[in-house]
Amino acid sequence: MSLVQLKTELRQELKLTPQLMQSMEVLQMTSQELLEYLSRQAEENPLLDQSDPPERAYEELRRQAGWIDGGVRPTFAHEETAMEAGREDSRLESLSAFLRDQIHRLRLSKPLAALCGYLAELVDEDGYLAQEDLDGLASMKIPQALTDQALDTLQSLDPPGVGARSLSECLLLQLSRRGGADPVAMDVAARFLPELGRKHYAAIAQKLGTTVEAVRAAEAVIASLEPHPGRAFQPAEPTVYVRPDVFVAQLEGEWKVILNEYYLPRVSVNDYYLRLLKSSDEKETKDYLRRKLQQAKWLLESLERRGSTLRRCAEAVLEAQRPFFTGETQALAPMTLSTLAEGLTLHPSTVSRAVRGKYLQCRQGTYPLRYFFSLPVSGGVSRQAAKQSLLSLIREEDRRRPYSDQDLCRLLAERGVQVARRTVTKYRLELGLGSSAARRK
Repeated sequence: MSLVQLKTELRQELKLTPQLMQSMEVLQMTSQELLEYLSRQAEENPLLDQSDPPERAYEELRRQAGWIDGGVRPTFAHEETAMEAGREDSRLESLSAFLRDQIHRLRLSKPLAALCGYLAELVDEDGYLAQEDLDGLASMKIPQALTDQALDTLQSLDPPGVGARSLSECLLLQLSRRGGADPVAMDVAARFLPELGRKHYAAIAQKLGTTVEAVRAAEAVIASLEPHPGRAFQPAEPTVYVRPDVFVAQLEGEWKVILNEYYLPRVSVNDYYLRLLKSSDEKETKDYLRRKLQQAKWLLESLERRGSTLRRCAEAVLEAQRPFFTGETQALAPMTLSTLAEGLTLHPSTVSRAVRGKYLQCRQGTYPLRYFFSLPVSGGVSRQAAKQSLLSLIREEDRRRPYSDQDLCRLLAERGVQVARRTVTKYRLELGLGSSAARRK
């Protein structure tokens, strides 16, 4: 019996051609990524020409919509900004270097100075010292008395609280340096920080044999302390600048979507190489130019498809969230990527790529495009609208008798927002709001 069989089969397969892969890649690029991508393509493909976009169109748009940020003005020159005086020195300064300098000025004995310098290197970026590191000194056969002396020396340095092994010890070190330290604040910092965080003033006062007013005064003193002594030596996070990809503005009485292509160079095919392709008799040259011409056409088609898809998505967002853009409300209507894709007859993955990392600027501010996609909750409102209603209720509550999560659940239901109590708790935490006990004043 033969094991070889012949049969015909009809089936569909999706193959990702280089053109389709490039189109997908360009579609999901952010504005900065696209700008860098075009620059690289122009360097690799001699048939691509780049020219500066006309500034007149952008200035005309800014004249009609004065709220548009002037920082998105197109520029292709990388200007070097002057370094602020002392900026480089502050970057080179570190907490460990600052501590070692103080240790050197104390003129300690060599063993003690060496151990203090070693501990200074173990201090983390917040200024704390791990107990495990101190325990490890015993295995190095360092006398406990010398370890205790080095720890006391380190904790006496600036910034106050450095070298602490816990938050409680950090606060106590700072309080001890203050003249006439409040004994109630010392006791609270030493024993009752968790209870203080939950604002259990009466319980703390009962255990300390003092008044609630004294505990509140101690809380104010503790709140003025620095829980992260090393914070001043941490490098500042770089500022992230956002360039809007889309504007939504009212022009001549009509709400419109404008693609922010004013920063992108105008890309075209070089006429010289087109003529060379037609006139050259060298097969190798013609093959090379033909291949580069095809790549240039693919790029131009990908840019056109990206702009068209992004515009259609933004116009659908404008239509669905028109009351938000017109200023009638701050709440968003329910909308998902799948419903938008269905309305535009696009695949949800295409819509997801189109809005990924893109920003929309309108009169209210600059938002990620994904901000306008808010899942619906019971009652026919969006999740964002439910959070807005929750935030409004908490802002209007009596701080002496704040609403519990169950009260908030009931009040939201009266406003037509049907959510469970656990959902109220989830939304409250996402908004960074404390419990009713934490909000009570």
